[in-house]
Amino acid sequence: MKRRSFFAIAFSTTVATSLLASCSGGQAGSDTASTPGATEASPAAELKTLIMATSADYPPYESVDTATSQIVGFDVDIANYIGEKLGYKVEIKSQNFDGLISALQAKRADFVMAGMTPTEERQKNADFSLIYYDAKNTLVAKQGSNYTKLEDLAGKKLGVQLGSIQEGEANKAVKDNKVADLQIVPLTQIQELIQSIKTGRIDAAIIEDTVAKGYTDTNTDLEFNVIPSDGPSGSAIAFPKGSPLVTDFNRVLEEMKANGEMEKLVKKWFDAQAATPAPSPS
Repeated sequence: MKRRSFFAIAFSTTVATSLLASCSGGQAGSDTASTPGATEASPAAELKTLIMATSADYPPYESVDTATSQIVGFDVDIANYIGEKLGYKVEIKSQNFDGLISALQAKRADFVMAGMTPTEERQKNADFSLIYYDAKNTLVAKQGSNYTKLEDLAGKKLGVQLGSIQEGEANKAVKDNKVADLQIVPLTQIQELIQSIKTGRIDAAIIEDTVAKGYTDTNTDLEFNVIPSDGPSGSAIAFPKGSPLVTDFNRVLEEMKANGEMEKLVKKWFDAQAATPAPSPS
């Protein structure tokens, strides 16, 4: 993250490997001490620590740096920037993707960043920020498979991450009889999808292009092809319903787009040709 010192308060990020049953501080907790540097008009200004829930198996959005055991990535840098800008500490906790919205509902987290798309179903259970990044879905398969659309997988096994928008897209294709005899195989982790392709348990997996590129770069026996998608796209930050944080986060996201900070992070974490940051809403 290209960090800037906007406030006197020190900013720190703590990594944990699972969500706790309750939070100490943050919206999920009860810490109401004033935070130096926070905007007085902000309804969230009393918070000292915000809990960010994620699923750290989705590089370059978030993953564990094996050298430091720290969670790093595009989403992490954005969260750090927002936290520093608004005067909060951000504590990052990782769990399975399919439980992230439930963590918000149970008040075990103040917000979720995990390359998450604000689908209509998710919006019933969480509030979302504006879209901060957009990308495309791909089919990852063994080299030479040349799957370029879901219809190419008729009679085959397609892997998806449990709880992901890709799972919803695959299930819709089956429900609409778009692909004949397609078998959906939901798995918890992206690494499981990759390994299952390599071992032949599944024929392909739907994975976002920027994530797919990272895995195919390190697994040269695999390939990916961008596929058409009629569903919602783009990544946004999820919050508990009614969270006062949404307005403040949106303001900083808009600022990041305007001052070039978002573009810097896109260049840092993604292949510049893979996708582009979503435009600011007019």
